[in-house]
Amino acid sequence: MRADPDLATAYAACRLINAEHGRTYFLATRLLPPHRRPAVHALYGFARLADEIVDSPGPDPTAALDALENDLHAAFLGAYAHPVLAALADTVDRFAIDPGLFDVFLKSMRMDLTVTDYPDLDALAEYTHGSAGVIGLMMLPVLGTVGPRADAEPAAAALGEAFQLTNFLRDVGEDLDRGRVYLPADHLAAFGVDRERLAATRAVGGDRRVRRAIAHLVAHTRAVYRRAVPGIALLDPVARPCVDTAARLYAGILDEIARADYDVLTRRAVVSRRRRLAVAAPGLARCLLARVRTPGPGPGA
Repeated sequence: MRADPDLATAYAACRLINAEHGRTYFLATRLLPPHRRPAVHALYGFARLADEIVDSPGPDPTAALDALENDLHAAFLGAYAHPVLAALADTVDRFAIDPGLFDVFLKSMRMDLTVTDYPDLDALAEYTHGSAGVIGLMMLPVLGTVGPRADAEPAAAALGEAFQLTNFLRDVGEDLDRGRVYLPADHLAAFGVDRERLAATRAVGGDRRVRRAIAHLVAHTRAVYRRAVPGIALLDPVARPCVDTAARLYAGILDEIARADYDVLTRRAVVSRRRRLAVAAPGLARCLLARVRTPGPGPGA
């Protein structure tokens, strides 16, 4: 860990960002050993910085992303322009995370400034790999694996993408309001749905074709989870309860969408606090059983 007097403050700032903006993610992170949690908060905090640039753009979001990338590279060299970047640089150093993954992530963030829809799943997959799959790859060194890290990488990337696809389905209406559609156009067209029909349904609701299309994409996302979840067994045992709980909580959003008869345009699917705690409780028990060694040193939880 770098001997920086402000490092604990930097990690604390990341923790606050995670707690405020990523409730599901934050709850699952509490199941990690304390010395690993700050690294996850730092990764989340960085992703949130980029998200805010593209989701609430100022007068020149391209310049803002360029500045973030420049500040990121400077932070890797020891120059801290932002507390989140100070914590991130320390995390990258301590856990030997590949710095190139952050360039891939920022490439997808730049896509948000110019790309407003995706013709098919292949085009969407290019975006989700950079925006979410690489987050799974960044997380692997923090979580630890029981075998070669490369063996766990495909499932880790798939789980990140499953989380992202879940967010897309939950946020169809909000994204549409921003002028974006993160659903593959060819799959929508198979059900007679296009951007205009989504907009009309956002205004008045009640379109069965839209609901059928969403049900189809929910099924597709569940298939991505099925591909990803077996990879949890490849993680360090102390990390498995955290990731398993996160997967269950995010998949629970799909359950809520189904309960709402796939209406994602006039309402937002939310897993209740009671349900989130009920899912997390068994994870906590598994977590305590898995902690057979004393947690290592860290900057605090």
